[in-house]
Amino acid sequence: MTLQSDRAGQSGQSECAERVGALVREADPGAAWAFGGPEGPSAAGGAATGASHADGLDADGLDVGGLMAVLAVWPVIGILVGEGELSLHTPLTAYEAGDGLPAGTTAHQLLTHVGHVTHVPHGSAPDAVPALPALPALVRLAERLGGRPLADFAADRIWGPLGMARTRFAADGTLRAPVADLARFLSHLLAPSDPSDPSDPSGASAAGPVSRAWTDESLRIRTGELTPARGLLWHPAPHGAWSHGDGPALWVSPRRQRWAALLPTTPSASLRTAFRDAVFGSTPAS
Repeated sequence: MTLQSDRAGQSGQSECAERVGALVREADPGAAWAFGGPEGPSAAGGAATGASHADGLDADGLDVGGLMAVLAVWPVIGILVGEGELSLHTPLTAYEAGDGLPAGTTAHQLLTHVGHVTHVPHGSAPDAVPALPALPALVRLAERLGGRPLADFAADRIWGPLGMARTRFAADGTLRAPVADLARFLSHLLAPSDPSDPSDPSGASAAGPVSRAWTDESLRIRTGELTPARGLLWHPAPHGAWSHGDGPALWVSPRRQRWAALLPTTPSASLRTAFRDAVFGSTPAS
């Protein structure tokens, strides 16, 4: 990259940050937000981020309970898959973890229908069959195969290695994290794998807490022709991004090498859309 193009890139980042900050302040002055790439955050702001601090990210943990699926469950399931403890297409009864679920339910079905999974017996109307929450079933599966509570597994194998020191489940069970920790997590998803240990031909030593293979498998359509299209706990979004969350929300785009996080004080579809378009619409695909 030339000096001139480098300056142009910095100018573009600054303009994007100003545009994003302005729209968030107008729509929800108390919202926290950040966006960046593999190297870390490029910009952040909002009253809830602790804006008085120089990096705009240093703050106590915020309520990110709506993101538990991708901050805790998804990476833990990925580790279990990578270590051969779980096959996504094997019925959960094989793991003695299918209680309360329709016969034949698999982890893949739960990961692609995290809101609810519905079993429709032959001859029954779809709306006549109650939908079953998928996330609690995934938590039970992770804890059974992991042999310990999800909070302990995630802290030891995911959050600790990534330096997410203030991400934790509070006494009331709410997952809390500062925006800085969300930035560490999302940056890791875009970071290239470390060089493999020459003594480990399998390359397993190069895998981070969330492996590149698991991220790649998750950020692609896993539902065929069915609608809505979904990945594994992530949903496709415009501008080549993948998203999770209807309140606090995360986006990641390997193609554009950019991530974003938005933690509003009140869920707002219009703010999410405007924020996403401002962050990703201004970035050319690589």
